[in-house]
Amino acid sequence: MAEFIFAVATCFMLIGILITMLRFILGPSVVDRVIAFDTMTIITLSLVAAIGHFSGRFIYLDVALVYGLLSFLGVVAVARYLENGL
Repeated sequence: MAEFIFAVATCFMLIGILITMLRFILGPSVVDRVIAFDTMTIITLSLVAAIGHFSGRFIYLDVALVYGLLSFLGVVAVARYLENGL
């Protein structure tokens, strides 16, 4: 039963990536695109953690942690640039 729930959650994550990719492409402003990109990285982070759980290799959790930190720093840098420049 737990594997079925993880499979359904993975499908929802893939649908979420498709929706945010559409927002990334069609977003009328740069801020919309940055938020869509941040959302895609968070969903991808969840997918990497799910892959780590399915495969039983917990090194993927370390990869997800580093990816999350780099994504956070990137979004903060872009937000700071959009606010008043670096």
